[in-house]
Amino acid sequence: MVRLEDPIDIGGLTVPNRLYRAPLLECAGNGDGAVDALVAHLEPAAAAGAGLVCQGATIVRRPGGCAAPNMTYVDDPDFVTRLSRLTDVIHDHGSTIAIQLEHGGLRSMETWHAGYRRAHPDLQQLAVSKPPRLLRLLDRVGFLSYDPVVMSTEDVYDLAADFGRAAGYAVDAGYDAVHIAGANMGIVHQFLSPFYNRRDDEFADGVRFLEAVHDEIRDHAGDVPLLTKVPAETEAPPGLPHLSEREAVHVCRRLADYGYDALVPVSGSVFWDASIVRGSFPDDAWRDDRFRDGYVDAFGGRIRAGLVALGNWLQSLVYDLEPAWNAGLCRAVRRSVDIPVLAEGGIRTRGEIDRLLGESCDMVGMGRPFYAEPRLPARLLDSGPETSVVCASCNNCTVPQVTGAGGVCRTPAVLAAAGRLRRDGAYERPDSAPPRPDSPEGD
Repeated sequence: MVRLEDPIDIGGLTVPNRLYRAPLLECAGNGDGAVDALVAHLEPAAAAGAGLVCQGATIVRRPGGCAAPNMTYVDDPDFVTRLSRLTDVIHDHGSTIAIQLEHGGLRSMETWHAGYRRAHPDLQQLAVSKPPRLLRLLDRVGFLSYDPVVMSTEDVYDLAADFGRAAGYAVDAGYDAVHIAGANMGIVHQFLSPFYNRRDDEFADGVRFLEAVHDEIRDHAGDVPLLTKVPAETEAPPGLPHLSEREAVHVCRRLADYGYDALVPVSGSVFWDASIVRGSFPDDAWRDDRFRDGYVDAFGGRIRAGLVALGNWLQSLVYDLEPAWNAGLCRAVRRSVDIPVLAEGGIRTRGEIDRLLGESCDMVGMGRPFYAEPRLPARLLDSGPETSVVCASCNNCTVPQVTGAGGVCRTPAVLAAAGRLRRDGAYERPDSAPPRPDSPEGD
């Protein structure tokens, strides 16, 4: 029987237990306070006992490529060297840390953020192929803005080299593992998806890009444990070309054979929509006066912001929270590969974790619950099946991030529940240090 408290080996890295903080948007940027912000976001999870802490998506090349405001670039070795303070803090707590590498491609802010486009009128998107017809239609009616540069074969190899260089900088700064953002409509996902990829060179086979990334990372970062998300586009609208679950399992098998050390299978659509997060419509976030002007700037006007909110509401009717919604996909992948499979998405109780481990996956990750409970592992480790997160999956934490707001819980009832647990000492572990004053729970 596999237990959450058991250690696990990932590519030669011993992770002390099987609970990890999934990659989230930290919105730390690259300014003077970036390292402090990352420490504040990530240290509490390590201090509370998470075996692995995954830093959210960081961008391997500038300018552009950010899917949301205030993402962090890791193309400057001098900046990445400063992140050694973060990795030292995580290691001081006996935890391990992975950095997630990404480029947004057609999902980047230069496509969808109206204010960003006005400030950067000459910025073009990296594209795997010419944007699909449906997205070009959204361009014509003004919701998106495309001026893509379709990469040549040489350009694709250059981008893979950027992933490799960023991984090398990260390993030098003390990161234990490299996590490729292979889903959520970033450029790696776009290579894998038949909706986006209509190339006629070797990279028409989208797995070839992940193989090229693997080779570059091995050249620049040696045998660092390497994992990637893999998408199954099972929620794509009928009639659109998409990556089926069966095809996603085949992709995973190929990547395992090629030398990836762990896989994170996730399901979603071909679009950046509520299939990524699922859960309730974030009504409070859309009505919050603090973000109203930010929504207008992001979407290009009050009417358009209202239409985006309406679309978000309609999506929430389709993509309600389904507990452990990636479990079936993870189980199919786990039966096909002999490397660790990591599961995340809608996992909310210790009982669900215990049912998943050993059958559907080898590690379990959570994302949004950490916004409400940065020291969540202290409650889940060595607990009974009834232990549940306080996160309500209301998504009030996610929508404001389009304005550049940080990733925190803003739902009063959820914060009150977390506050009661904190006062009762639920987040303290006898073998861990207390949160620092600048951490989300240190005030």
